[in-house]
Amino acid sequence: MADDSSSLDKLMYSFVMEDVLKGLFIYVPPGYVACVYDLGRGVLKKVLTPGLHFKIPFWQKAKLFNTQTLEYSISREFNLVHERALGDIPIAAVSQDGKKIAVEGTILLRLDIHQIPSIWQTIGEDFVAKIIRPTVRSRIRMVASRFPFADIVGPQRDAVELDLKNELERIFYSRGIFVENVLLSEIADIREFTKTAGE
Repeated sequence: MADDSSSLDKLMYSFVMEDVLKGLFIYVPPGYVACVYDLGRGVLKKVLTPGLHFKIPFWQKAKLFNTQTLEYSISREFNLVHERALGDIPIAAVSQDGKKIAVEGTILLRLDIHQIPSIWQTIGEDFVAKIIRPTVRSRIRMVASRFPFADIVGPQRDAVELDLKNELERIFYSRGIFVENVLLSEIADIREFTKTAGE
């Protein structure tokens, strides 16, 4: 009976030690930073760069954020069931000459390392659903309404992409999100698309 008790004690001790040791360290892989939430001080302003860092077990919680270029894909393959996923279904818009169109493409984004604590504090982890997706939809519709359909699909495509990049930067920059590039892949009559956002 004593053996059972001592082996149970050893088992419990190993579980507790494993929890404490896991709670002591934060491993941040390359291409990421960690933000720390402290029970006493809230989200700390300092971000943890790649490497191994100490934290106070049970008192501090760490969250990893990707600082690499993120691909926001607007495509028919995207599944809107995953609200936090980075992307969207084709976006419905109306051109300057009244043509109903749907837009597919890719927007390259990157989080500003120094503003990540503020993003986590003020917006939360679901910043894609709260900020990025509604803004991208709104700006695509606005920019499409400035150009006739023939220009959007033809000679003015570069101007459309640049206009859209500028509009997105204007809104995202102050929120700690950089817009690296806007690449429109397909713009066509809305009837050619089965599912579109805002139809």
